[in-house]
Amino acid sequence: MRGVNSGENLQDVKSMSKSYEWRTGRHCVFSNHVHLVFVTKYRRGVLTDDMLTRLREVFAETMAQMDGELLEFGGEDDHVHLLVAAHPKTAVSNLVGKLKGKSSYLLRQEFWTEIKKKLWDNHFWSPSYCVVSCGGAPLEIVKAYVEQQRKPSEKKHIDQSQRFANRKRNEDKPWTTQSGGK
Repeated sequence: MRGVNSGENLQDVKSMSKSYEWRTGRHCVFSNHVHLVFVTKYRRGVLTDDMLTRLREVFAETMAQMDGELLEFGGEDDHVHLLVAAHPKTAVSNLVGKLKGKSSYLLRQEFWTEIKKKLWDNHFWSPSYCVVSCGGAPLEIVKAYVEQQRKPSEKKHIDQSQRFANRKRNEDKPWTTQSGGK
């Protein structure tokens, strides 16, 4: 794992984890990866190396609290990119709200003297964001897989319907046929 430090370029992508594995929930198995992009208010160049380091920590902590994981993180002076593994029960809009809200609050507390020169009021992030679901196979392969799913055999259903058409329920015995056959 690499972190952001003052010796690295702001444009470098910081690797958080290489474990893109299937995860399990109580009633599901999932691999739900989301790419998020947050932009500072007015696209001002506010973020420094120290702020990016702190953001990585805050985002990782927040994702863990939401049963997720921060897999990758990178940023420049006016925006950040996150690759997260999110639990399917978590709505993306809630995830974004928690990540942006907590990070904005903590950055304004810890770096206010630097931030107040470029931003004012209680705003840090732009209200908009970019979200892209990703992971697994390319879309074309998934589409082909879905299209090629086995369809039920019509003959099988017709045969099954005909077998049951001539049957009635006898209270003393399992299913029997009216004609006494089969």
